[in-house]
Amino acid sequence: MSNYPLSYKLSWLPRFLKPTLGGDARGFAPAAGTMIEPPPGRTVRLAFVGDISAVANRSAPQCDPAIATLLGSADLVVGNCESPVVERPSAAMGTKLGTRHAMTERFLAETLAAVGISREKLVLSLANNHVLDQGVEGFDETVAALNRLGIRSIGTAAAGPVERLSVGPLTIGFAAFTLWRNAGAAAYAGRVSMQGDPARWPRGAAVDLTCAVPHWDWEFRHFPQAATRALARHLAAQGVGLIAGHHAHVVQPVERIGKALVAYGLGDFLGTAFARQPWPGRIGGILTVDISADAGTRGAIAAYRLHPFMRLRAGDHERLVPIETLEGALRQNVTDRFVAVFGNRD
Repeated sequence: MSNYPLSYKLSWLPRFLKPTLGGDARGFAPAAGTMIEPPPGRTVRLAFVGDISAVANRSAPQCDPAIATLLGSADLVVGNCESPVVERPSAAMGTKLGTRHAMTERFLAETLAAVGISREKLVLSLANNHVLDQGVEGFDETVAALNRLGIRSIGTAAAGPVERLSVGPLTIGFAAFTLWRNAGAAAYAGRVSMQGDPARWPRGAAVDLTCAVPHWDWEFRHFPQAATRALARHLAAQGVGLIAGHHAHVVQPVERIGKALVAYGLGDFLGTAFARQPWPGRIGGILTVDISADAGTRGAIAAYRLHPFMRLRAGDHERLVPIETLEGALRQNVTDRFVAVFGNRD
């Protein structure tokens, strides 16, 4: 039913237990940078978060005020809805074990309130491998629940490969798609966007910036596969100016391809695997991107920053804290891992 290679499946558990730093670490950019000098007078701020799931949270998470303030500073927050939003899971045993994802509408609403994200400023991608974990009915229920909550969604086949959204004075085209699926191709067809080739996207829609939100790459690997980087170059060559990826469940580096910016993986915003998870998988990132709204550089990326945080266990939920608030050996381990991924690049 799924489309994962056998080697991928066999490596899942070893890599979950010990996320790897193996792979090509060359050619990446710093975790923060300025891309326009002098800085524009007017900008629009986007904030990207990673995968959102209820697997590791039975109640809404706690959130450090600094993280909530950061998210509140954005004109738009974009994330990946890794769990279908349903009241009663159809796959009860799998949901209890954590192999099938699900969250309630109430949990999602309470989570957004806890982390300081306004519903009207939130966009969630439904283009991922878990969106049909509760069946076709669960997918339809998820779309209806987001509509009731006033949350915009992207990545559905019905909306087309590129969806135009107004963010302040700018119009941004969002292209969300998944390369992976846990269900059969027939179930995904007509529901979830798997269209990752911009050559097949419709032309003529007037946007200031095209932003891709792909669910790609291999899980629990800090450095992306060669094929993933090749797809990023292809997207950039076709005019995509910003790419913010998901699915790896660990933080991955940033790359600049000409004027385009690629954040390969932001890790999890809320834990998607199990309640107890090795510490490298608990490091997440929030990417803020300031986009010029000035006439001469309209739609260009002015500056960006990857803000790392840690998800700590707190009873039946997680606590989101900046990594600088950590103490002892954990702080040293997390700092070393972040430096290993992002380094001190020029």
